[in-house]
Amino acid sequence: EPVARPEAVKKLWEYIKANNLQDPKDKRTIVADDKLRAVFGKDSAGMFELAGILGQHLG
Repeated sequence: EPVARPEAVKKLWEYIKANNLQDPKDKRTIVADDKLRAVFGKDSAGMFELAGILGQHLG
């Protein structure tokens, strides 16, 4: 079932924190695992990019 962008961002952050995907040297950088790499299209993303990246998928 589709979710609104704010809810998607919240759930994404829950996933990132649960899987310890923040760069330990710079918590603003998200290091993608295989699932996030499919969403991001790259190996890492800045926290301020997340809403824009999700927006591409939520249309």
